[in-house]
Amino acid sequence: MLQQILTDMFISPELLAELSEEQKQVLFIKMREEQVRRWKDREARLEKEDATLKKPKKASVKSVQWLAGMDSDVWVWVMGDHPADQSYEQICDDIIAQRAARQAQREAEELRVKKEAELVKRFSSVLMDSELQSWKEEVARQEVARQEKREAEERRRAEEEVRRVEQKRKQEIYMDLREVREERDDQHWQDSLRKSKAADLRRRSIAKQTRDDHRRQSVKALERGRVAAVTKAFGGDRPVLPPKPKPRNLTVTSDTLNPKQGLQRTLSTSSREHIIRWFQEEQLPFRAGFQKDQSRIASWFHGIISRQEAEDLLSEGEPGHFLVRVSERILGYVLSYRCKDEFKHFLIDATEGCYMLLGHQIRFTSLAELVEFHKGEPITMSGGEQLLQPCGQRPSGVDYADLFT
Repeated sequence: MLQQILTDMFISPELLAELSEEQKQVLFIKMREEQVRRWKDREARLEKEDATLKKPKKASVKSVQWLAGMDSDVWVWVMGDHPADQSYEQICDDIIAQRAARQAQREAEELRVKKEAELVKRFSSVLMDSELQSWKEEVARQEVARQEKREAEERRRAEEEVRRVEQKRKQEIYMDLREVREERDDQHWQDSLRKSKAADLRRRSIAKQTRDDHRRQSVKALERGRVAAVTKAFGGDRPVLPPKPKPRNLTVTSDTLNPKQGLQRTLSTSSREHIIRWFQEEQLPFRAGFQKDQSRIASWFHGIISRQEAEDLLSEGEPGHFLVRVSERILGYVLSYRCKDEFKHFLIDATEGCYMLLGHQIRFTSLAELVEFHKGEPITMSGGEQLLQPCGQRPSGVDYADLFT
């Protein structure tokens, strides 16, 4: 099933709904790895084709010649790498200084206009009084000269005051803007650092858990392989293989996913009657749902029940209770598990004549063998889901009667 999903790069909504959160994450990682692998293969193929098939250049077509560096490669200039380039702090300081200078100039111009109006009003009135009171032309000229000199001195002082105020305001505005920028940058840096550390810690934790689960499953798979090899070498009894399942005869419909490419997907036809027929024809010969000695149906096995019905059954038990049910959506099984504060559902892949949790590496020849294995080994290291107590049927009756009739 997993290989088919990776081949089609498509998973039906019915199948996706049966996956647990851990299995969804594993499936996402597997599909992403497959995408990267296909991309690398495509790039390598294109490079090989480009190397073998070089198109001749036309003389009349315009071309662009890139400047080459010392390494004979295209010369690339990254802003900030050159010693003469300004740093981020210097660029920000220049921008702030320009903004402060423009604002200070506007304020100084307003102050200069105000001072000019005061001086014009003051000296024009004095000049008019002197003209009215002067009776001699010489005295009037001397008075006008003194007033002009006084006015020039006042203008000079006013201009100096305006410049002093402009410089002061420029420095104040610059410091205020820089303080605001530093506070904003510091807060942004702290938030980014905190989020980055949290994301990095989460990624490392998930990666470590995945590596531990992969290593643990690989070791268990090798151990199972060694035990099987030793048993075969010392003449152990070979188990009787069940009859080969009948080939599936699915009534499928197609829907065009991409009309341009003509790619079609096979839709799910997992009705209840179809699931029952699949179980009776392909799973019953493997004694699916029976105990390991195949003497009777296992207490943990349930029929075609929904997720909500499984959770209702498990809610009556303690954490560690579990059951294996036939999925109502796809051709497969679901292991439902009761945790302390929630319920988890793990899809069991029943294709290729074996049973395995989707995303895991260990294959089992029967459901009973899978259950017995995970009674001693947790399903995931992070969750520690260990099968402790099977969840049986309700006293009112069994829910798998239609599977065996």
